[in-house]
Amino acid sequence: MWWDIGVGVAVAVAASWLALLVGLLIVRPKGSLLIEAMRILPDLLRLLRRLAADPSLPRGVRVRLGLLMAYLTIPVDLIPDFIPVIGYADDAIIVAAVLRSVVRRAGLGPVRRHWPGTADGLAALCRLSRIRTTEQGTAAED
Repeated sequence: MWWDIGVGVAVAVAASWLALLVGLLIVRPKGSLLIEAMRILPDLLRLLRRLAADPSLPRGVRVRLGLLMAYLTIPVDLIPDFIPVIGYADDAIIVAAVLRSVVRRAGLGPVRRHWPGTADGLAALCRLSRIRTTEQGTAAED
């Protein structure tokens, strides 16, 4: 009986991992977006820390950012880094998804206010996160 439960759990974990792998392959940044993500990484890490420490943001947003930073610091990845193309892209994809969620909840203003890099870097971050900026400075989704 315990053997059946163990096999069932192992199969469920493997199926979940495979579904996540397929999902990451589908939404991975195309072409130069992955290169841009690597270029803005230092500024992005500073942005995440600043946003997580901002008391004016809703607590749910700060919790998400804290969990994201914890995920980025643990040495175990969802997709091992030795897998070509998506091995390193999984972190970028997860960061983009969390940032898009943060902008949906808190708006683009806090991201702009805390962005430590250049305007080109912020534009690359918006492209990576699939966030369109309008002339009024608000965010709209694709």
